[in-house]
Amino acid sequence: MTKYEWRKQDKRLYLPKAVPTPIQVPAFNYYTITGHGDPNDLEFGERTGALYQAAYGIRMNPKAGVAPVGYYDYTVFPLEGLWTLDPDDVRADGSFDKADLRYKLMLRQPDFVTPTVAQENLVRVQEKKANPLLNEVKFETLTDGDCLQILHVGSYDDEPATFQQLAVYAAERQWKRRTLAHKEIYLSDPRRTVAAKRKTVLRWLMTPLKA
Repeated sequence: MTKYEWRKQDKRLYLPKAVPTPIQVPAFNYYTITGHGDPNDLEFGERTGALYQAAYGIRMNPKAGVAPVGYYDYTVFPLEGLWTLDPDDVRADGSFDKADLRYKLMLRQPDFVTPTVAQENLVRVQEKKANPLLNEVKFETLTDGDCLQILHVGSYDDEPATFQQLAVYAAERQWKRRTLAHKEIYLSDPRRTVAAKRKTVLRWLMTPLKA
C-alpha cells in the first residue's frame, strides 16, 4: 500500500474551501486528552505534547519492531480540538475569558490501531520517556456526523467573523446546531506560521441536515 496522506485521500474532510460547506463525518479512532484554560498557557502546550508523543509512538512502531497487524505507512493526522464554555461563563455581549475554555484535543489514528494496540503503545511510550500527562491520554471512537464547516485563514482571535458565515448559512436553511461546542482542525503549525496565514478548519456539529 502506498503511503496514506490525509492531504490527498481526505481532502473533503480536512481541506474545505473558505465558504460554508455541509459534510458528513464518519466515526474515527482518536487519541484524546481533555483540559481547561487559556490555549496560550503552558498547560495547553504540555497536553498537546503528550498527545503527539502517543501518536508518534504509533507512527514509529516499525522501528521498534512492534508494527501492528495491518500497519501501513501514513502521515500523522492534524491536531483537532473540540471547544466549549459553560453557559455561565459567557457574558451578555457574547465575550468570555479564555481561562474558562474547556477543550478536548485529539489526533485521529489509522484504522489498524485497535484499543489493544493503542494501550500497548502508551505503555511503551511511557517507558521510553515518562510523561505524567500520558496517563490522561485516552483512545476513543468519535463521530462528528452531520456538520457544517469552513476554512478560516488568519488569527485564531479573528475566528468569530468566520463563524458568522456559518451562522448566516445555517439560518438561511433553518439548520440547527447539535451542540454549542465547536471543532477546530489545525492545518498550520503556529510556531512556524504567522497569524495572518494560519489555516484552521472550523466545524459545527449539526442536527441531521435537510436540503
